[in-house]
Amino acid sequence: MAHAPAGGHLEVPNVQALAQTWNGSGEQVPDRYVRTVEAGGAEEVVSGHALPVVDLGRLLDPTSSKEELANLGSACQQGFFQLVNHGVPDEVIRDVKRDIAEFFKLPLEAKNAHAKLPDGLEGYGQVFVFSETQKLDWSDMLYLMLRPVESRDMRVWPVHPPSFRSSVDGFSAAVAAVVSCLLRFMAVDMGVQPERLLEMFGGQPQTMKVTYYPPCRHAGDVIGLSPHTDACAVTVLLHVNDVQGLQIRRDDGKWLAVEPLDGALIVSVGDIIEILSNGKYRSVEHRAVVRPDKERIAAAMFHQPLRSIMVEPLPELVEKDVGGARYKSVGYAEFMRHFFSAKLDGRKSHLDHFKIH
Repeated sequence: MAHAPAGGHLEVPNVQALAQTWNGSGEQVPDRYVRTVEAGGAEEVVSGHALPVVDLGRLLDPTSSKEELANLGSACQQGFFQLVNHGVPDEVIRDVKRDIAEFFKLPLEAKNAHAKLPDGLEGYGQVFVFSETQKLDWSDMLYLMLRPVESRDMRVWPVHPPSFRSSVDGFSAAVAAVVSCLLRFMAVDMGVQPERLLEMFGGQPQTMKVTYYPPCRHAGDVIGLSPHTDACAVTVLLHVNDVQGLQIRRDDGKWLAVEPLDGALIVSVGDIIEILSNGKYRSVEHRAVVRPDKERIAAAMFHQPLRSIMVEPLPELVEKDVGGARYKSVGYAEFMRHFFSAKLDGRKSHLDHFKIH
């Protein structure tokens, strides 16, 4: 996501600071945050949804790999799944959760020392704000380029708590290893060579977006993160403080409230994998809602391809598909430009643009 220029973002108030003063007042939600219809007033939410579960240990075990590969393929067709036995050490997860939570406890002035640069994505603040009248999400974020390591802009990497950089680095490496495994198995399930997808992800570009959702006493009037699909290949989501808020869109338009398993990572298929798979795998629209009395923190790890690739169905798959290519061929830079211009307003304005109808 960070490869494309994102210039033109407007500065907006810090939501964490706003919530601290507003939640104690008797005032209505500031108008720019009111999203009553979107937040559920006209759309049904189905609670307690259990995502498919994929066991990476079983994928790596020759005695169970074939059976679990079919399970992975089915999960990718649904777009979201929970990954267990993923091999990321408990202490790595514990450390990164602790340090991310500690960062958001810092005074605003300390967090703003790592504020987003005016025409970029990286740093602390908000992005995708393009007009003075645009409705706003009830959240703040910290966005960092993680891999390749030389792509990191350390000016926007927090220095407090002191262990933040090392814990994020350790989590980054562990998740990158997990995604490498998944990409190999996804390729096999698609029917192409095991290294086919990894060839398109050389150096595994990886970014992290940590989103902080303050409580809102009128939670039903706001949206934490607008509905969207991810314009990457694979996203790995970590619930930092175990407060849930992720919802995914069903085919019938209803929202499913996801209940993560303890210790699992949530994995979602991005737009690029949907296109590469010629539609076999699905990138599913999702959003985040907020709580009236609890803050929520989530860290999304986005994995992108090389800038030089063409975003198009894999030719090997098109040859086998009687319907031919289901998506247009487009350069990665152009694909990302269209993503940014869509302003995160839902899949019909982005991914569907590339479908051949």
